[in-house]
Amino acid sequence: MAVAVGMIETLGFPCVVEAADAMVKAARVTLVGYEKIGSARVTVVVRGNVSEVQASIAAGIEAIKRVNGGQLLSYHIIARPHENLEFVLPIRYTEAVEQFAT
Repeated sequence: MAVAVGMIETLGFPCVVEAADAMVKAARVTLVGYEKIGSARVTVVVRGNVSEVQASIAAGIEAIKRVNGGQLLSYHIIARPHENLEFVLPIRYTEAVEQFAT
């Protein structure tokens, strides 16, 4: 099974909460975390099967449109990321989310 990483960057925390909720409800993905970047930018990261991550990202983008004042800044999916990325970037399963891993 190819494990993918999906990321959505929003402007504002309410958007990322709405997106994250929609993402985990729409597909079998694991929410591995979020990053506050500054200037109200927040990125949410999910992991799972490539097709599930694609469905999850699509649901997250639609959910952001429902938030008043919400703004999607960017999104990206990386299918089969190199294992070294997990040690450098915050995209790996931590102990806190390991129990939810798909």
